[in-house]
Amino acid sequence: MVPLDYYLILSAALFVIGVAGVVIRRNIIVILMSVELMLNAVNLTFIAFSRSLGTMDGQVIVFFVMTVAAAEAVIGLAIVISVFRH
Repeated sequence: MVPLDYYLILSAALFVIGVAGVVIRRNIIVILMSVELMLNAVNLTFIAFSRSLGTMDGQVIVFFVMTVAAAEAVIGLAIVISVFRH
């Protein structure tokens, strides 16, 4: 079994890459992808702690975060398409 520390290090690295993408890039699509990467890093942290503690709480939270992330992606892409059409 992989130790919890490895999951947390991977999650922190993914989050930092996402923050760097948001701060450095100017392209709205890349920024949206970076925000999604940050959300997935947080999801990985929830799942890692959930598995480590033996509870299902983290997995339930991840389910709701994924739902919100999907809605955010749809709305963000709709705004991008609307802006590029005009």
